[in-house]
Formats: sequence, C-alpha cells, structure tokens
Amino acid sequence: MTIRLPTGHGGFKAYEPRAEPLAVTTGSPFTSRTVFSAAHVVADPFADTTPDSPAAVDWDATLAFRRHLWSHGLGVAEAMDTAQRGMGLDWAGAAELIRRSAAEAKSVGGLIACGVGTDQLTGPATLAEVRAAYEEQLALVEESGAQAILMASRALAAAAQGPEDYLEVYGHLLRQAAEPVILHWLGPMFDPALEGYWGSSDLDAATDTFLDVIAAHPDKVDGIKVSLLEAQREIDIRRRLPQGVRCYTGDDFNYPELIAGDDQGFSHALLGIFDPLGPLAAEAVRVLDTGDAQGFRELLDPTVELSRHLFQAPTRFYKTGVVFLAWLAGHQSHFTMVGGLQSARSLPHFARAYELADGLGLFPDPKLAEERMKTLLNLYGVNQ
Repeated sequence: MTIRLPTGHGGFKAYEPRAEPLAVTTGSPFTSRTVFSAAHVVADPFADTTPDSPAAVDWDATLAFRRHLWSHGLGVAEAMDTAQRGMGLDWAGAAELIRRSAAEAKSVGGLIACGVGTDQLTGPATLAEVRAAYEEQLALVEESGAQAILMASRALAAAAQGPEDYLEVYGHLLRQAAEPVILHWLGPMFDPALEGYWGSSDLDAATDTFLDVIAAHPDKVDGIKVSLLEAQREIDIRRRLPQGVRCYTGDDFNYPELIAGDDQGFSHALLGIFDPLGPLAAEAVRVLDTGDAQGFRELLDPTVELSRHLFQAPTRFYKTGVVFLAWLAGHQSHFTMVGGLQSARSLPHFARAYELADGLGLFPDPKLAEERMKTLLNLYGVNQ
C-alpha cells in the first residue's frame, strides 16, 4: 500500500507508510539534563474568527497536549514562540494560557516555565513603558507559580538606543524577580523585528552585552536559552557562563550534539522541535541519563532532517509544521491554527514532513496519520 506524495517539482512519488510506531517507554524523571518542550496551542475550529481576531483556543485539547508532554517527563515551556506568541496569540490569550497551564502543571506535578514579554504594547513605546509591560507579565507568571522566561521584546528592540538600554531594562527586571529566571535570546530568523537585539547586529558585540547582563546578576539567572541556529556560538557562550548558570539550547538545527556536549560542558534543552518529538526525545534523554552518549545520538540524530525541514526559511513558520504533525499524530481533531497560519506552508512541504515523521515512527497510529494525510491531499486535488 502506497500513498502519492507531491515532490515540489511538479511530480509525485509513491511512499509506503510505516506499519508500526517507534516503541518508546516512560520512566523516572531525567537526571542528566533539564528538558523543556515549547508547546503549541490548539485552535478552536468552530469559532467564527478571522486572522485579525483574538485567538480562539480549544482549551481542552491544548491542555491535553501538555499532559502528553508531562507524561513523558518533559517540562513545558508555555506561551513561547511555538504557541504563536505574537503570531496569532495576543497577550490576553497568552495570559489565559499561562494561568490554565500553570494550574494544570500544579495538578499533575509537571515542570513548567512561562514566557514573559511586552506584547500588550501595540505601538511605539518608551523604555519606561517597556519595563512596565515586562513587570506586568512577570507578576502574572510569578503569581501562577511558574518559572519565568524573559523573552526578547520587539518593543525593546525598537526603543533601545544601544547596549546600555538593555543592561538597564534587564537589570531592573532581574533585581525584582522573585526567583531565578531563564533569559531568552531569539534570533531574527525566528522574528525579523528582533534584528540587532542586545544593541548590535554584530553578534560578537551582542553576545558581550548578553553576558554582561548575566554576570551582573548570576543569582537571578537560572539559565539562558539561545535560539541563533549557530552551534559554535552557543558552545562559546556556554563556556563563558558564570558557574551555576545553565545553557538551554534552542538550536533546532544542532540540538543532539549540543545536548550531548563535550568535555567542557553541555546544554540542557528548551526546544520547539520537542513538541512533535516528545516521546522519542524523552527516550533519548533517558538513554543519556545512563551515560550512553552514543545511544542518545543514535536515537536523536535521525530526527535532525525533520527538524531542519520544519524550521527551514522562513523559519518563523515552523509552527505550521508542528501543528500539522500534531494533527496527524491524533493530538487534535483538525488542522486549523490561530491566525489562519495553517496556510503558511505548501503542500509539498507538508508531504515531506509527513514522510520524514512517519519514517521516524512518530505517529502513535500510522494508519490514522496516513488517512489524514490522504484527506489533505484530496483537499488539494491529489487523487490516490
């Protein structure tokens, strides 16, 4: 039995779907790495909305997906880029998501950290207004009982005149944070509005400012998440961190080698690709917990091709592939996204994502995934 998949060059190929999923197990909490999956939101497909409307979220399905991640031992990084923060999910929706997910985490004993930004600002803002927006969101996350992730701010990138403004704003926030936070450096490939973050488009200069912020407040920084898609830069930053400050890789191109590490250290993880890879990623980390770095790489290295496919330029549209795979895997009943973002990738892109994910055994029910892929193909006029 084969399925006809478009190749992107006007032709088709016959693909034979996998019959059985990859066998994975659940087990004790991880011991060698702290691992978060940034999680997507499930849209309400029956809401009468437009791409410009506030997000309509299916809360039951959204929280069920988080329970799925927690069941495999992964932490949830909530209200982050993967949840379409600033790309369909506004601050009101993010605030509700944080409240609900934090309460759910508390009820099941799950690890959770939530994004703190400034997206309630809708126009040009002063530095004082940026600080106040950050403070409002930090207070909500802390009140929810979740760890805070200080996200990069479009408003700060627009308002800051140089590195000193970043040092002042972040220093102010870190001084008042109740518990150590995670700092997040999101590169412009994920959000073009963040070009020149930390006061310079020169990444070496920006890195120095980023590290200056941490060095001034090491007791208030649990760790950093670096999403620049440059493995060597992350390694260099990791080696310059103060003792006790962790590096959480956000590199969806090079995560196996960065998590495995070297004789001078390793990265923990906070990754969008661990949304579709959840059970397999958890299996790999448990192998790493035994000291078997080679076994870890043997499990995780084959997933990189899928991740690079989903995160190909324009990288910010990777969320479309993540939600598409969640639909095929049966984690939601439809392929609809907030903001109408399901239209952001092409049919050949979806076909390749299906082929790669199926080849890895990511679908708990391969037959369901095949049927749903055929439904999409039929919708586009591809007869089987």
